[in-house]
Amino acid sequence: MTDTPIPSPNGADRTLPRLVRDTLPLALDVAIEVAKNNGVCIRPIELRRLDTHTGMTESFNIPCGATQEAKCPPCANRNRQLRRAQCREGWHLDHEPVAERNPSTEDQRWLIEFRADVQAKRDEAERDGDDTLDWDEAIAGIDAEINAAGMRGNILGGRSTPKRSRSTRRRQDAPDLPKRAKQDTTLGRTFIASDGKVYRPSLFVTLTLPSYGRVRNGVPVNPSTYDYAAAARDALHFSKLVDRFVQNLRRVAGYDVQYFASVEPQKRLAPHLHMAIRGTMPRAEVKAIAAATYHQVWWPSVDEVRFTGDHLPVWSERAERAEPYPDGQAGDYLDPATGELLPTWDEALDQLGTDETAEPLHVIRFGTQVDVQGVLAGSPDADQCIGYLSKYLTKSLGDPLDPEDPDNHARRDHATRMVEALRYEPCSPTCPNWLRYGVQPKGAKAGMLPGRCKGKAHKAEHLGYAGRRVLVSRKWSNKTLREHKQDRRAWVLDMLGLPDETVTDPHRYVWRPVSSKDPNRTPLAKRLLREVANRQRTRARLIELQARADGLPVPDLSATPGLEVAA
Repeated sequence: MTDTPIPSPNGADRTLPRLVRDTLPLALDVAIEVAKNNGVCIRPIELRRLDTHTGMTESFNIPCGATQEAKCPPCANRNRQLRRAQCREGWHLDHEPVAERNPSTEDQRWLIEFRADVQAKRDEAERDGDDTLDWDEAIAGIDAEINAAGMRGNILGGRSTPKRSRSTRRRQDAPDLPKRAKQDTTLGRTFIASDGKVYRPSLFVTLTLPSYGRVRNGVPVNPSTYDYAAAARDALHFSKLVDRFVQNLRRVAGYDVQYFASVEPQKRLAPHLHMAIRGTMPRAEVKAIAAATYHQVWWPSVDEVRFTGDHLPVWSERAERAEPYPDGQAGDYLDPATGELLPTWDEALDQLGTDETAEPLHVIRFGTQVDVQGVLAGSPDADQCIGYLSKYLTKSLGDPLDPEDPDNHARRDHATRMVEALRYEPCSPTCPNWLRYGVQPKGAKAGMLPGRCKGKAHKAEHLGYAGRRVLVSRKWSNKTLREHKQDRRAWVLDMLGLPDETVTDPHRYVWRPVSSKDPNRTPLAKRLLREVANRQRTRARLIELQARADGLPVPDLSATPGLEVAA
């Protein structure tokens, strides 16, 4: 007698042994795998759009936009492709990518004149000792109207308090750099061959941090002598060092150097920089600039640990102060033994500024390994360099670069030691770790504990580097990443012959996110299936159009009726 299969609520054949049933793949897991293979976001955000003219409601899936492959591989890969397009478009430009600003209108000029009159009356009231609250509110409203009228920025500038600065005199152990007169251009030199062909070379530069001890396959040979403290501080302030390098590069180059750079992890888990530079310079000059670049961190000293264990500063909102509380503070941290007020962040910096013998907390420099390559537009080298720039953008700094590496266990231990070195290292002026060294963090508040900073620099996936992974100068392509994305979308819609529905009346539609507790929310599996079907139809249509453009036989698309483009 043959067993008749018994339907099961979970879709499995109950006549099969449990051990076999447990090895069958889950249908949802397969749906997610298919979505990945088709480039569909696996964590879509469901939004409902209400048409205020018709009263109809539609649901849309918005990609999550993750940049890390561990969260959403399709979205991470899509962002990486956008970065590649952004890098390629701006690297070897032969014209200035600067848009001319629109001339001011009569209404805009009238608003500025009105703002000047109100400011004068406000200043007069302040001189007479009158209350200026009403005037300040009126000025805030006028400033909002100024921005709404098509003007950007703040008419009074962005900084209300003077910037704290120290002497800009160069260190004696740093070589001097030449300074050339700056030309108002973002383009580099061109070279004309004997046949009249014009070449416009650019540079690809790789910068690394110095050595902290011998390593083998990315793992310290002797962890006890590896300088984890220096490695942690270099990672924390690496972004500032890159800024200094760009400043020095522009001083020496003599033109407004534009760059596209990415920060990536080395095998030893230290950040290093790949930088595409528009224009060219002698290699010796670039290496000299890297050798002369440094950044001094003028922060209070952390040599002495004053509070640890159960002996930690206590918070008080009723502390007696001779001066008002600093901005953003409603209390003070006190020494638990003496009741003494700990110095605030500004007070600690003031004390550091008056000490003529003070030394910076840390000085960060690049290592001796500086690679400089010349690259021509459209060459295989250019494509290879763009690949280097975007290779690890979808990985976190703490991810192992080779999952099959036999030294993975040792590398995990190396990463653990690095995270432990970062645990009590102050990452910013607002870091709670300053309490460990007897200084109140900037904007201190109740509940701060040393070693419990929530800043991303202390997390294992960042390993000290809290800056942006992609650094793009303002005049690289004169486009934001959003504009590059719109260009790619417009190309696809044009190829498919579809209208761009994003150009609509902004007051017609009302968008609302769908709560996870909404009983009418569409299940994730159903949304993934819809997006996969849409993607397949779109791909089939593009294949058909490509075949017609190439004069090839048109494939049979009868199985893919209709056409929709994913949101």
